[in-house]
This record gives sequence, C-alpha cells and structure tokens, in this order.
Amino acid sequence: MSVSEPLHPRQPIVVVDDEEAILLAIDTTLRMAGMNNIITCGDSRRVLDLVSEQPIELMLLDLNMPHITGERLLDAVNRDHPDIPVVIVTGAVDVETAVRCIKAGAFDYVVKPVEEERLLTAVSRAISFQDLKRENLALKQHILADTLEKPEAFGEIVTNNHKMLLIFQYIESIAQTSQPVLIRGETGVGKELIARTLHSLSGLPGNFVAVNAAGLDDNVFSDTLFGHVKGAYTGANRTRNGLIEQAAGGTLFLDEIGDLNHASQVKLLRLLQEGEYFPLGRDRPRKSDARIVAATNRNLSRLLETGEFRKDLNYRLRTHRIYIPPLRERLDDIPLLVEHFLADAAQSLGKKKPTPSPELFTLLKNYSFPGNIRELQSMIIDAVSRHKTGVLALQAFRAHIDRSQPNKTVTGGQPTDGKRGTPKIAFAAQELPTIKEATDLLVREALQRADGNQSIAAGMLGISQQALSKRLKKARKGKG
Repeated sequence: MSVSEPLHPRQPIVVVDDEEAILLAIDTTLRMAGMNNIITCGDSRRVLDLVSEQPIELMLLDLNMPHITGERLLDAVNRDHPDIPVVIVTGAVDVETAVRCIKAGAFDYVVKPVEEERLLTAVSRAISFQDLKRENLALKQHILADTLEKPEAFGEIVTNNHKMLLIFQYIESIAQTSQPVLIRGETGVGKELIARTLHSLSGLPGNFVAVNAAGLDDNVFSDTLFGHVKGAYTGANRTRNGLIEQAAGGTLFLDEIGDLNHASQVKLLRLLQEGEYFPLGRDRPRKSDARIVAATNRNLSRLLETGEFRKDLNYRLRTHRIYIPPLRERLDDIPLLVEHFLADAAQSLGKKKPTPSPELFTLLKNYSFPGNIRELQSMIIDAVSRHKTGVLALQAFRAHIDRSQPNKTVTGGQPTDGKRGTPKIAFAAQELPTIKEATDLLVREALQRADGNQSIAAGMLGISQQALSKRLKKARKGKG
C-alpha cells in the first residue's frame, strides 16, 4: 500500500477467525472492494486487547473458535465497546445461533461459505452506520458553536438540520427586541421549546408564563390572563392576579392562538396596541410590560379569509415570524432524535439504553409523522417500555404506524399534491402506463425508499412481505 494512499475506512476493520483461509478470503474480498484498513486476527484471545488499543470501525467475528467463542467475545465487546458494530460470520448450520446473537446486539450476520456480495453489503451498511453516528456527533458538538453567539441556549433542541440552524440564527437576532413573535408549525414540532429559548436569550428578568388558549371561552380566557377583583362575579371572594401579572418583565406565551374567539381577540389586540388590560370587575386599565409570544398550528391565512381571525390582530402578532418545519421535512434529524429519546426513555424507565437497528431509521424516514417530534418521542417510550434485551425491536413502531394510517402507509419527505400524504406521480402527457407498468413502478419506488428492505416496502404498498417477495420473484423470472 502506498504511503500516500488514504485509509478506507478511517478506522480499521477487524476480522476474527481461527481459519487462515477464511481470513485471507475476507481480507482479499474487502481489499478488492477498495477497503485497505483491515486487521486480521486468528487468535480469539487477542481480540479484546486489540480493540482496546485503538478505535475500531467494525468487527467481523466468527462464532466457532477455540479458546474464546464468538458469542463470549460478542458479549464482551458489546459491554466494553458498544460503539463497535459486530457482524457475525457463521456456518450454515449455525444460523439459529447467529439469530440469537443478533438479538444479543450483533449488527448483522453472514453465512459461510461467504458470498462476496452479502459480505460487502453487511460491511458497507456497518460503515455507513458509523459515518452517520460520527456526523451526528460532530454536528452536535461543532456546528452550533461555529455559527451562533450563544449555542448553549439551544441545548434542549435536538437537531442538526440546516433549516433549524437558520431559525436559530434568526431567533438570536430578534431575541432582545420587545416586539411580538408569532411561531407557526404543526402539532408536536416544539413551538413552546422555541418560545422558551427566545425568552432565555431575551435577557428579560421576569418569568416565562405559558397559556394554552385552546377551548377557553372569553370569560375563562379573561380571568386566566387578566385576573379579577373581589366581587367581580359570583364566587370571586378575593382579588386574583392573572397570568399577565405573573409574566411582568418577562414573556407571556400564548399557545393555540388561532382558537381564540372574537371577544378574546379584541382584548388581546388592546394588550398588544396599548400595553394595557382590564382585570374582570375593574374599570381602570393596568399596564403590562410582558413580551408577547404567540403560537398556532392552524392556517391563519385561511382563518383570515373566513373571518374567524381578526386581520388587525394578525398584523400585530406577526411583527416577527418563525415557522418550525415538520419532522417529515427534517428527516436528517431522525437518527439524532432517536438516540436522544432512547437515552431519555431508558433512564426514566430504569433500563439499559437499547441499540437501534438501521432498519428502524429506514422505517421512520418513510412515515409522515402527523404528530411530529412529540409523536416520535411517544413511539420510542412505548418501544423501550416493551424492550427486553439486545437490538430494539421494530414491532412497536410498525404497530403504531399501522394504527395511525390504517388505509395507507404514507412516506415522509416525499412530494405531495398539497394534501398531506397524497403521493404526486407524474406521467407523460400523451400516455398512461398499463396497470402492470404502474404496479412495477410503485414496487420499485417503495423498494428504493425503503433502502431495499422488503418488509418496510411491503408496508408502504399495503401488502404482506410474502406477497411482495412473490411479485419480485415473478418479475425476475419474467426477465429471465
């Protein structure tokens, strides 16, 4: 190997097998595929020292070896070096054992005699998985610090997404102004978290006070926000300050602002225009210096057209506007969010953090997430609560997706015709495909989106994996 030749992968692949012929065959196959950073080991007793001496990209591990078996080594590596993906290499008679190893935390397995294509696929998937983890870690540690004045203020928001980074920069630029801010975004995208970050960066000495306007009639809204004086209504036995008083010198966060009725909108407009309000039963206004941050998951433009929302209030609220993209437009955040929520769920449930499989990320990236980040968090909590040992099972996630979309599994991050979940398929203007051609097109598209995973692709198509496999075999025979 030339001195100037770059190493691929950057960290070595360790191949462990007691048969020299197998070591040579695997080493040759990997090198012919362009991988030149390989360490072969024929003595299982040296493995743990080897992985302790330097960072390792991945390990190819034989199961049946003298001295220390592959299963014992797998347990030790998973315990002491959990960041190393282990691909089991086993004889055909040991497939059942290999499956048991997968459940115990192995990344993948390859059956002897080793097929070159299968071996390279397993190794490439493991390297890609490692690259993804490194990228997430590097972005988490450096990207914010390089571009934001106060990256620590965004520490609770888990993201590497470029759109979100631009939002963070905008938040920093408006944080210390006194003007209202309107935050828009679907349910579960983290609007309140953004509002709290705004308050943190504002330098305001007062409290952050949140009010959910959904379902509040005018009397309840007014009493909650503005308070009342003693005797204002039956049962008002003492004067009570409203939440606006608690937010003095700070931030008042009004969530679900699109649900406010007209009477409450008028009162809020006066608060924004004049900086004053009337507690119930009081005929003289009180002043407020709280900054107003509002949020909604509703389409305000549509509400303005129907007259359900006042135009003057809309103009007052939207001095500064922030739009939080849904999770299906931030698919690159899914691996990072999964790791974060797995750690949180494991800690809260008193369990060891489970290992996610690469198939989990493929499955999640092909789901539309109507409940966004909050829904993903709930899915993970449910899955971890059911989890026993080894790799995190996909069943809980598949069951949730099936319940959420009983008629069709919708893929996230794909073009739509404007209606959520309706695929947009373009055909030539002069002709339509035949039913068979259209079916083949859908099958190919599903397999591409699922990264070749037939189980996930079948879910997208609304058929069983067996039906999809039968269709693919039939198509291959037809080509033959």
